[in-house]
Amino acid sequence: MTALVTGSDRRSDDHAEEEVPRTTTPGADPAETLLGRPMPTDRLRGWVVAIVLAVIGGIVRLQNLGFPTHNGTPVFDEKHYTPQAWQMLRNGWYEDNPGYELTVHPPLAKQLIAVGEWIFGYNGWGWRFSAAVLGTLMVLLIVRIARRLTRSTLLGAVAGILLICDGVLHLMSRTGMLDIFIAFFVLAAFGCVLLDRDQMRQRLAISLREGWVNDSIYGPRLGFRWWRFAAGINLGLACACKWGGLYWVAAFGLLTVIWDATARRSAGVAHPWIGAIRRDLLPGLWALLLVPILVYLATWWAWFASETAIDRHLVTTWWGPFGPALRSLFEYSGNVLNFHESLVTKPNEPHPWESKPWTWPMGLRPMLYYWDNTTTGCGESQCVSATMLIGTPAMWWLAFPMLAWGLWRMIGRLDWRYTAVIVAYLAGLLPWFLNLDRQMYFFYMTPVSAFLILGLVLPLGQILGRAKDGYERRGTGLLVVAIYVGLVVANFIWLWPILNGDSITNARWQAELWLPSWR
Repeated sequence: MTALVTGSDRRSDDHAEEEVPRTTTPGADPAETLLGRPMPTDRLRGWVVAIVLAVIGGIVRLQNLGFPTHNGTPVFDEKHYTPQAWQMLRNGWYEDNPGYELTVHPPLAKQLIAVGEWIFGYNGWGWRFSAAVLGTLMVLLIVRIARRLTRSTLLGAVAGILLICDGVLHLMSRTGMLDIFIAFFVLAAFGCVLLDRDQMRQRLAISLREGWVNDSIYGPRLGFRWWRFAAGINLGLACACKWGGLYWVAAFGLLTVIWDATARRSAGVAHPWIGAIRRDLLPGLWALLLVPILVYLATWWAWFASETAIDRHLVTTWWGPFGPALRSLFEYSGNVLNFHESLVTKPNEPHPWESKPWTWPMGLRPMLYYWDNTTTGCGESQCVSATMLIGTPAMWWLAFPMLAWGLWRMIGRLDWRYTAVIVAYLAGLLPWFLNLDRQMYFFYMTPVSAFLILGLVLPLGQILGRAKDGYERRGTGLLVVAIYVGLVVANFIWLWPILNGDSITNARWQAELWLPSWR
């Protein structure tokens, strides 16, 4: 993602707010209007900020990574995925034991877990190392993505700090489960989609300046769009971790179609929507639909190459143009889909930590991953060691105001930045309302967490104001932003013992449980 971290550095201005004008100012360069505000020119500082915050995030995530365990065995749902990853490592990167009964997710995330187990062995560090690495890289990504959205290195740094201090992403980066992997690839795809938008507008600006933008009433052809192609690769990898990646395939595909049409309109194309359909839709379907499918299938390479993988020979006859192996995968996937559809809450037998999606934005029903009330070291006779998946309240409790403001900016002000973030956020939340009988858990919000952070950073940018707003206005905005970031950091520090399993007194444990639904 070189372009994501370098940007188009045309002039230096620490912008916190970007308004896309609805009409062209008389005398303004149409190409400059199309491009919008440039990236800041503090390229070196932008790199340093991102790398330093990623290092800090890595230290926070990697410290004492091997703890906790249940007497040397995995905790919570690690018990499903880390043995499967270990089996993959022994077998040749595929699973062949249906006795686990939960071989119901694609292979990629489990293969990535297996990389950590190959390095460190079958222990806590091995189970969690790959998750911690990708969770650390998410810090780097969000700094660069927020900088591109806001044209502000400062706000990129704010996004990085908020991600480091998010309890959900912290704990999921320290747990051998699948969700942090899909979160990483979805965020990477989002960054590529943003880069594609900027690249497309740069190409249209060139056609404007050179005078051939209206050689056709549909506008110019924009050539091969590498960042859209890269987005498709990342979306395919996300789907290869968990099928939930499909939600973002649809969401990002919709975004690119809208951005293509509005960019052509801003460039003065006579028929921008028809032009987007004629010039951009088919290549977009190839990049954001066919490429993800091909990448997804490619991640099953070990399964295809094996003779003993689970359901590898479920079907032995040819099926149209497809061989028996591909048909076996199709049938196996149908069985997996049936498993997920039938995974419903039994009457009067709910899972103790199950929750429904309307509670997720504020994290009203967190999840207890580990509990031990026989530990020592807290200074009292009885101590508690626990890890609980909790979204840092200083951020998560602002989810509904963030959504309300974002929807207003998206619909009322046609702000493309809020549109991007809100669409990405809702893509990870709304589909879960389609089958409310299904068993659901708060950790499904892991891929959404980064978009909550971006949704908070954008209004923080409006509070901060622009450098040209004057010393007093800028100083007041900076104070408010600093106070809020400090509050988030303090909140994260308070939650630290129950995010990391530190030994604490029972009184401290009770003080950590702010709401009755947390118990």
